[in-house]
Amino acid sequence: MHIFPVIEIAGFHIDLSTWISVIVSCLIVFIVARVAVSNLSVHNPSKMQNFMEWVIEFVHDTVASTMPLSKAKHFINLGITLIMFIFISNLLGLPFGVVTEHHEPLEIAGSMVVTEADITKYDGHAHIAWWKSPTADLSVTAGLAIIVIFLVHFLGVTKNTKHYLKHYFEPFPIFFPLNIMKEISKPLTLSLRLYANIFAGEVLISTILMLGWVGIPLMAVWQGFSIFVGGIQAFLFTILTMVYISQATVHDEDH
Repeated sequence: MHIFPVIEIAGFHIDLSTWISVIVSCLIVFIVARVAVSNLSVHNPSKMQNFMEWVIEFVHDTVASTMPLSKAKHFINLGITLIMFIFISNLLGLPFGVVTEHHEPLEIAGSMVVTEADITKYDGHAHIAWWKSPTADLSVTAGLAIIVIFLVHFLGVTKNTKHYLKHYFEPFPIFFPLNIMKEISKPLTLSLRLYANIFAGEVLISTILMLGWVGIPLMAVWQGFSIFVGGIQAFLFTILTMVYISQATVHDEDH
């Protein structure tokens, strides 16, 4: 059983493994995007440029499938950012784990990361996991979902005020409580779906690693399947975001 390094700063409990992996995810997304546009060429595009063009076209088609093309173009950058960050975050915990073994209590920034109780509980040696997929942490997926839903409501209020407010009372005013519950459920489903799939995958990987050399074939198969799951979850989060934006900003006259 691994312990995640949690420190307390100004009353907030910070999981260092999550923060480290989030920062690495952001850096990888930035580097990939920067490299893809560093040497643009019309006649002799690089493989990275071709890959990024495919990503842009894919996201463009995804966004355009949820709303009129005139509105879709405003959200392509958002879609690219979401799908790249989530996909890369989903995969970060797959290739390797950074785990250290400790036989003595460990203190970081004034917080006891490993206590005597931990060492006693785990038979004299506690293992700290310094690495995991950011999206295997509910606080990360919940944060993404909250940002998305805030953006959805902000766009609805500012870009489509009359129809946005009206939809809470459709098809009849008595449905207002149900429509409120529907809006509350959106960030919950967005965050829990992504978190549950990635967390379950990492738990299974930890279980397979306990099998030793016997688990090597299973690990190879699961790694490939996890890449597929990571891509599907990134796509689902992105397209649901665009669907919610479309519902808030587009009304019948726009179709």
